[in-house]
Amino acid sequence: MEKSCSFLIEFDKGAPTLANEIKEALEGSDVSAKIDALKKAIMLLHNGETIPQLFITIIRYVLTSEDHTIQKLLLLYLEIVDKTDSNRRLLPEMILICQNLRNNLQHPNEYLRGVTLRFLCRLSEPEILEPLVPSILQCLDHRHPFVRRNAVLAVMAVYRLPGGEGLMPDAPEAIERFLASEQDASARRNAFLMLFNCAQDRAVNYLLSHVDAVPGWGELIQMVVLDLIRKVCRSNPREKGRYITIIISLLNAPSAAVMYECAGTLVSLSSAPTAIRAAATTYCQLLQSQSDHNVKLIVLDRLSELKTSHRDIMVDLIMDVLRALSSPNLDIRRKTLDIVLELITPRNIDEVVLALKKEVVKTQSGELEKNGEYRQMLVQAIHSCAIKFPEVASTVVHLLMDFLGDSNVASAIDVVVFVREIIETNPKLRVSIITRLLDTFYQIRSARVCTCALWIISEYCLSLSEVESGISTIKQCLGELPFYTVTEQGGESAPADASSKTPSVVTVSSRRPAVLADGTYATQSAASETVVSAPTLVQGSLAAPGNLRSLLLNGDFFLGAVVACTLTKLVLRLEEVQPNVVEVNKANVGALLIMVSMIQLGQSQFLSHPIDSDSYDRIVLCIRLLCNTGDEMRKIWLQSCRQSFTKMLADKQFRETEEIKARAQISHAQPDDLIDFYHLKSRKGMSQLELEDEVQDDLKRATGEFTKDADDANKLNRILQLTGFSDPVYAEAYVTVHHYDIVLDVTVINRTKETLQNLCLELATMGDLKLVERPQNYTLAPESSKQIRANIKVSSTETGVIFGNIVYETSNVLERTVVVLNDIHIDIMDYISPATCADVAFRNMWAEFEWENKVAINTVIQDEKEFLNHIVKSTNMKCLTAPSALDGECGFLAANLYAKSVFGEDALVNISIEKQVDGKLSGYIRIRSKTQGIALSLGDKITLKQKGGS
Repeated sequence: MEKSCSFLIEFDKGAPTLANEIKEALEGSDVSAKIDALKKAIMLLHNGETIPQLFITIIRYVLTSEDHTIQKLLLLYLEIVDKTDSNRRLLPEMILICQNLRNNLQHPNEYLRGVTLRFLCRLSEPEILEPLVPSILQCLDHRHPFVRRNAVLAVMAVYRLPGGEGLMPDAPEAIERFLASEQDASARRNAFLMLFNCAQDRAVNYLLSHVDAVPGWGELIQMVVLDLIRKVCRSNPREKGRYITIIISLLNAPSAAVMYECAGTLVSLSSAPTAIRAAATTYCQLLQSQSDHNVKLIVLDRLSELKTSHRDIMVDLIMDVLRALSSPNLDIRRKTLDIVLELITPRNIDEVVLALKKEVVKTQSGELEKNGEYRQMLVQAIHSCAIKFPEVASTVVHLLMDFLGDSNVASAIDVVVFVREIIETNPKLRVSIITRLLDTFYQIRSARVCTCALWIISEYCLSLSEVESGISTIKQCLGELPFYTVTEQGGESAPADASSKTPSVVTVSSRRPAVLADGTYATQSAASETVVSAPTLVQGSLAAPGNLRSLLLNGDFFLGAVVACTLTKLVLRLEEVQPNVVEVNKANVGALLIMVSMIQLGQSQFLSHPIDSDSYDRIVLCIRLLCNTGDEMRKIWLQSCRQSFTKMLADKQFRETEEIKARAQISHAQPDDLIDFYHLKSRKGMSQLELEDEVQDDLKRATGEFTKDADDANKLNRILQLTGFSDPVYAEAYVTVHHYDIVLDVTVINRTKETLQNLCLELATMGDLKLVERPQNYTLAPESSKQIRANIKVSSTETGVIFGNIVYETSNVLERTVVVLNDIHIDIMDYISPATCADVAFRNMWAEFEWENKVAINTVIQDEKEFLNHIVKSTNMKCLTAPSALDGECGFLAANLYAKSVFGEDALVNISIEKQVDGKLSGYIRIRSKTQGIALSLGDKITLKQKGGS
């Protein structure tokens, strides 16, 4: 068995020092040589060497040294050296050590006394400590606080030893007298800690007799007081009324650590609204006063817990929580917004939105490098507020539309998605949003933002002026046609010849809006000529970057297809609202000319990326539609698309509502539960806080919050058989996984008629698992059993394996017997839980994550939805795809699944299924994650479970 030690030191034994060399150095008179020799001896002891011949030398030549460094190293040596023989009896040489320790405890130098007392705290041999007890007690009255505080710790260490009460029977009384007269804060803390651990009743009596003085005590002793209160109230909950006043008095302590512990203690002891409000207010004060980011994150976690169980109280403090947005750290801001968004009510929505608007305006300063990410978070928060409370949308939508041309593309995308949703859910804002969008469309510099903005223009430009403005805006952003002209050096216009080696001059014209001094818009034309070699164009010479023309000339023909569809819808709607046929025909011809020019550009030899087939087909479809329009086709283009969008928003709202209901805690009380009606109780001597606490306890008991549903079947599933029934030792383990800890409760049964000696459970791990401590040896009587507990730490989401054996000895057999245990596989499902995220966030993570595991579908299940449900159930993940998107029977199914691990890791799964002619399912399940472990482990789990039935 490994020995316990107070510290670990790396020591290279490649060229070990001989014991004789160390001995000679210790016998010499050189102090520095003695120090080096002692250090080498300590290193060798820590690395398994015994060196018994040095002990007498150290006693003769080192024990009498007056050098402080040597004395400190000597105590370290005495701490780790073996003090007993093989029969666990004290070595005779230790009597000499006792005399030296006694001399040190009576030494006039306070440093020697203090370090010796601290050394005695780590001794566990009563034979050594017994003759030193009078000297230890004498040190309690020493003039120096360093000696007194260590003397108290030494008294506590001796008293807590087995049989220590016999060595110091009056220790609690002595410490209580010491506490009454001591002035040093550290010594008082140690004295109170000793009473807390060894004589709790005395500590409680002392505390209750000095209630008014507690706020004036030092930080150290106040922390011990809070520990005492928690322990007492946990063992006797009815006593908490006596201590609540002490906790409340400490909430305004000057120490931030005491304030934090006070708030946590108050929440753990009481559920009264007054207590919870006081704790939450304290947390908010810490959030503002502390500058350390880690402290802020921890406090936000506590506030998030309060929000879950006491939402009504946290709602009143929402503005205090919002002040944490002043921190420049993005993680703090993200947590703050997450808390605030769940505390929004009709009463505080205006204040919250106003604060968020101010933060958005601050991000325009550009002083911080992560302003773009912060702005994106704020836009998403405002979006969530506007969805929950549509009446606030009018106050924020126009402000956010200024960021459609933001350099941070993600932020601009969030803005345009927000605008798209608001314009559908708030019909009153439609006209103002369309007007503002057409005015700011020129500023958009991202293709993805352009596509969404074009869709909004095509669907919500309904009046004649809006349709004409929409067509005009698109034409101005596209510029003059054609998109390119090729002129030979001779000056004649001709198309570029791929076989020609003669350089050509390409003239590219573009038009872009310019803002005049009076704020109106004007059109600015630009033309550039570049000498190039056909058939390749230099892409950087095309046009001013950012508008539709430059995006098209850069080869983005998906945007070109969207432009074609937008023009088609606008022209079709113009036919309905414009009585003048000539104007309609003019707009129709203009749209056709733009589409043909885009196809001509895509098929030219001057772009490195020619038009793709999907975009080509879409533009051709728009051309055919404008040439020959039927009523059914017109209905599909002008009505069905918007109806689908409306249905998508309704499904999204329904899913969010269902998730809120699912997260709500549903508990049922048992019919025979006892309820104490506090109105019928005697209120004599009870404070208002205690009365509120009684009410809350009654409510929790009535609603079944105290009821713990024990699933016995689930517990049985966690019991794993480690050995066979015919083995002399039978063992089984109950595995409990709790976040970062795995606890193995192993039951070992001796099935023989002999006594098993030195029985040890030896475990080893594979993967990111670590055994915390090795179980000790046991002696097992015939046909008896023993419960052995082993703790294992987990550091990542990965399928780990625990293996090992049981080793024991019998009186008849000299060698040890080994029983090999079955392996314990830690399931990844214990680490991940279903979670939700936005579609945009899912796609972004899918693009960023580098680890992918591709699993082929191989199952006997023949229904696509049944297989999807089976995978969701087997992997403990959440299906992000809307149920409406999974309706119908088409032989194909694609869905996205998402989960988060307890370590904050994201697990993304995409399922693509196709039903074959023979009825079997085929396709792939793709898993992506940021780390390799979760991708591989989840893939193994899916491979094991996908066949169904298990």
